[in-house]
Amino acid sequence: MGTTTVNNGEQIDRQSRILEAALDLLSRHGISGVSMRAVAREAGVALGLVNYYYDDKTSLIRAALRRVDEHDLLLVAQDPSSPPDEQLRKSLRRVAGADLLTTRYLSLRLHLWALAQADEDYAQINAAAFDRYIDGLAALVSNALPGLSWEECRARSSDIVVIQNGMWLTSLLGVDKESIQRSIARTEQIAFAPPGDASSSRDAFQGQ
Repeated sequence: MGTTTVNNGEQIDRQSRILEAALDLLSRHGISGVSMRAVAREAGVALGLVNYYYDDKTSLIRAALRRVDEHDLLLVAQDPSSPPDEQLRKSLRRVAGADLLTTRYLSLRLHLWALAQADEDYAQINAAAFDRYIDGLAALVSNALPGLSWEECRARSSDIVVIQNGMWLTSLLGVDKESIQRSIARTEQIAFAPPGDASSSRDAFQGQ
């Protein structure tokens, strides 16, 4: 293994630690708790190293938001080894994974949503990430139900995301596991409603 490869690996590890530290601080304290110095302390690295990778707090937060975006896209990633309908079901169930229904992660989501409302630059990053997630989910729906138009696939995906976000929010209140399973079941009803039966999708969304 060459020296360049080792150095590149070390750089990626350091940047990853810095971004994770920024996300941890965001989850606990919100944007007011994030500073270059605080991130360096949380990551266990020198302040100069944080300044080396990121020009300022704004660029650091942008990178942290993109890290969350990358994680979200994994939730709707396609898996060619599974049939299209199973890929969709797996994706709908991933959002209720044990690693997501944690106080740390859910608090982070709340702070990121609030951040998007307070800053136009961050709002644009959040909006672009949301569109990519919707497109990823819509692609899974389209593959599982090829008779649907792309517009209907995106509409169903938007309805599903409303339920998923609500599930994350209410999980902070300690909602029981059966409630989570009912939410997942509703997203599956929306996703798998027969082509041309938009009312079934909307009825499922309303919990009827």
